[in-house]
Amino acid sequence: MTRVAVVGGGALGVTAARDLAARGAETVLYERDDLASGASGRAAGIAYDAFAEDIDAAVAERAVERFRNLDDEGAIDFVDHPYVWFARAGDERRAEAVRESAERMRANGRDVATLAPDEFADRFPALAGVDVAVAALARDAGYLDPASYVTAMGERAESAGATVETGTPVRLADDGTAVETPTGVERFDAVLVAAGAHTKRLLACVGVPIPMKPYRVQALVTGPVDGSERVPTCYDASESRYARPREGGLLVGDGTQEREFDPDDYDESADPDFERASLAWLETVCEDPLAEGPLGSDFAVCRSWAGLCTATPDRDPLLGEIRSGLYVATGWHGHGFMRAPALGERIADEMLGGDGIAPFDPDRFDGDEAFSVVEGMTVED
Repeated sequence: MTRVAVVGGGALGVTAARDLAARGAETVLYERDDLASGASGRAAGIAYDAFAEDIDAAVAERAVERFRNLDDEGAIDFVDHPYVWFARAGDERRAEAVRESAERMRANGRDVATLAPDEFADRFPALAGVDVAVAALARDAGYLDPASYVTAMGERAESAGATVETGTPVRLADDGTAVETPTGVERFDAVLVAAGAHTKRLLACVGVPIPMKPYRVQALVTGPVDGSERVPTCYDASESRYARPREGGLLVGDGTQEREFDPDDYDESADPDFERASLAWLETVCEDPLAEGPLGSDFAVCRSWAGLCTATPDRDPLLGEIRSGLYVATGWHGHGFMRAPALGERIADEMLGGDGIAPFDPDRFDGDEAFSVVEGMTVED
């Protein structure tokens, strides 16, 4: 029997562990804290298949399919909800990017429509406060609670025979196929490192460099908002902010800081400036035309936080074998959670002898490349 380890108890790690165990591998998952204690637990929980590149679109389609399968089983609550992205009037550069990306998505078979300003206003009256140049609508989209997915897949991993070791910090040893735990060294046929922003340091312990930089992002959830469910999941390309309904209010995110951060030493609280700017943005975007004012009542912050995303030089992930028996999964640019059901499945297959995803092969880089961090949620490709 193949013996494998997964380091990292986020969405991708638990997915890979479940799929490895379900296919007969003796699987151990190590997580230094609790499941979903890192980036997955701080994710927005948005999912859609609206990607312009063919491989990204196929991956996202499979991810949404797996989310829906879990919903059908009663394990999670996946809410079908439209995703719309737009450029504001006067921002022709981004407006053209919205049009072009929507056209490419349709060429990949995605159910995406381009909306003129009047169509946008008719379709989404809750966003009547924004004057758009153009918008695009993805119908195959929804949202869910990220922690619920990680919990469900963790339980399924254990049911399939995997051992889940939380509260267990580890280091790689030897050539990377040995794992040093607080109680000793365990050896495996294959090891997957899916430890989010800590992945780079774990691999460095066995002399494997990767071109990945953690960068800081922020989000908040407002207090209750009447009619919040009428707000689609939306991305304002001109202002670089997104929103979706959450917990009876609205989640607003981005607040990206495009520089490298230390995953063991960064501020996990959102900045006051981010909170103020996000509430001001909501006031300009979410407007109830019947009330002739902002949707619901005055917006207020219920809670807020900051987390880390991971960047690569070409904005594609590092997913695959990087040394014999040693695999990596990182570099999601903020799209890790929404693709985890599919990419966890793919890396599990590769670890058991299947094919990897060539454009994501970590060997495309030497590992010491210099590059600037670019936020993941943008239409400017």
